[in-house]
Formats: sequence, structure tokens, C-alpha cells
Amino acid sequence: MENNVYNLVLDIDWKLMGTISQIDRFDASWASIEKKEGQSLLQLKSIATVLSVGASTRIEGSSLSDEEVNTLLLQLDITKLEDRDSQEIVGYFETLDTISESFKEIEITENSIKNLHNILMRFGQKDEWHKGNYKKHNNAVEANYPNGTKQIIFQTTEAGFATDDAMSDLINWYQSDDETHPLVKCAIFTYEFLSIHPFQDGNGRLSRLLSSLLLLKTGYNWIQFISFEHEIESRKSEYYRVLRNCQSQRPYENVSEWINFFLDALKTIQEKLLKKLEVKGIQNQLSPREKSILTFIGINPGSKSSEVAQKLSIPNPTVKRILTDLVKRNLIEKHGIGPGTNYSTL
Repeated sequence: MENNVYNLVLDIDWKLMGTISQIDRFDASWASIEKKEGQSLLQLKSIATVLSVGASTRIEGSSLSDEEVNTLLLQLDITKLEDRDSQEIVGYFETLDTISESFKEIEITENSIKNLHNILMRFGQKDEWHKGNYKKHNNAVEANYPNGTKQIIFQTTEAGFATDDAMSDLINWYQSDDETHPLVKCAIFTYEFLSIHPFQDGNGRLSRLLSSLLLLKTGYNWIQFISFEHEIESRKSEYYRVLRNCQSQRPYENVSEWINFFLDALKTIQEKLLKKLEVKGIQNQLSPREKSILTFIGINPGSKSSEVAQKLSIPNPTVKRILTDLVKRNLIEKHGIGPGTNYSTL
């Protein structure tokens, strides 16, 4: 059944309703999970933050691994952020932290969004002229690939009055629509924000931060403990393809494909979070060394035993023994054989 939501078309079918229902069933039990898990959630949030910062900046072209991101944030010195990747990573971290700490107080207004953009771009010297203000020149959604190439995904709203009006309309709709399900509203807001691309730079990163903000403000607090951005990075080609497919119909396009992609990503990370919480119950029985190795693997997937031993100052034979035991207990996965053997969390 086709429905008009905002200025878009959406097919309300059993698949969509089933996905929403599954996400909301988990959410209904979250309060009791949050009360019971306590310390485990703090560890998950720390890991999710590193993964989110690394993934969201890599989607836009950063080259830093999660391990490098973690090292940068642990040894943070804002006076030495000379390269673009470091500036973007710290800006993303500070914006994510602001949202996490103050989401209840942050209103969904143009001024709030401009302020978040200002925080996001505050460390980039090249961004001084445009941070916190809507774009002055037309731009486009571009996919950035590891080899340095770019591909235009779609053109966006023209700079000037067109962007001003589009953002005003989007905010007014979001504030006044009391009928559309919050998950669908979040997906549509993210899509429209990307379609408008209101700022000169940083729109992709800010769109993912705004997704988290909207989810938190509508009660989906579990989003802080698993990385939505990491899931989008793992489906980057699909992410850009779906955006392009919907955008090709603009205006008044059918965005069902995007809504289903967005909600399926949420459902997937929700399932991963539940798995991690189950694993955490087993982890409570681990020794301090076992926990440190498991945490390291979580932040640095693909690590070899020698790398773990060097970084944690644990003898390599001990690391190998613990890794073998963690694999047997289904806490980590082993990949490859021989010198190429590496490990990741489930």
C-alpha cells in the first residue's frame, strides 16, 4: 500500500511492518537489560565509539584503521592535529560525545544542526570559512573509494534560498508529524538531509550523527552501545546504490528501498548487540588477561597473535593459548592458517 510521507512515497507492506515490530520488541526489553548489564555496557559503548568514529570517517575517505583511531583518541592532543584525517576523527568523536551526553537537551532545529556541524568541523583549518553555515556553492553526493577515486552519486539541492527553504520544510515536517513511526521518520530525515546536502562539506558524517541523535531522542537508547556507522561501512556499496536508485526518481520519489535498507541495518546491529550481551555473560568468567585480549580484538579485528602480544606486553605463547581458548568458547573467530592467521570478534 502506497503512502505519502512528507514529500515522498513509501510502500507500507508486511516486510516493513515486520522489521519495525522486531526492532520495537527488543527496545521494549531494553530498560531491564540496561539495568542488569551495567559495566558491560560501558565497555561496549567504548568499543562502539571507536568503531563509529573510524567507520564514518572512512566512508568519506579517511585511511585510518580502528586501531589508529583508538590510539589517536587515547593520546589526544588537539594542538597536534595537522593532517585532515586526524582533524575529522576528533571532530566526529567530539560531536558524537556531545550527542551522547546531551541528546535530551538538543532540539531538532536548524540552529542545533548548524551547531553540531560547527563542532564536527571545528578542527579543520580549511573548514573555517563554512563550518556551521549552509553551503554557498552547489555540491554533490560523492562516493570516496580507498584507491582515491570519487564517483558522483547524485546532485543535491542548489545553494542559497533553495537549501534554506528545503531545510526549513524538513525541520517543520519532523516537528509536526505525529503519525509516522519514529523509525521511519528517522530514515526519511536522514535521506532528505543527504538529498539536500545543506553544508559545503561534512554532510555524510553529520547525517549519521543525526540518525543517532534522532534515535536517542525517540527512546532507542541501545544505539549507543553498537556501531551503526560500522554496519553502513560494511554495506557501503549497497548504501550508495540505494541512495542513487531513490534519487533518480526525484522529486516525489518512492523511498521504500532506502527505508528498508536503513531499518534492516538497524535490525542487524540490534541482533549483533544482543549477541554481544550474551557473550558478555560468558566474559564475566574470564581472567583479566583474557578480557584484555578480547577487548583488543574487538577494537582491532584482523589482529594476529604477535600483534596482540606486542601491544599488550603478554608473551606470545600465552596469547596463542588464550586465543585458542577464546575460539573454542565462541567468543572470537579465527581466520586463515599459518603466518596469516588473524582473529576478530563475532
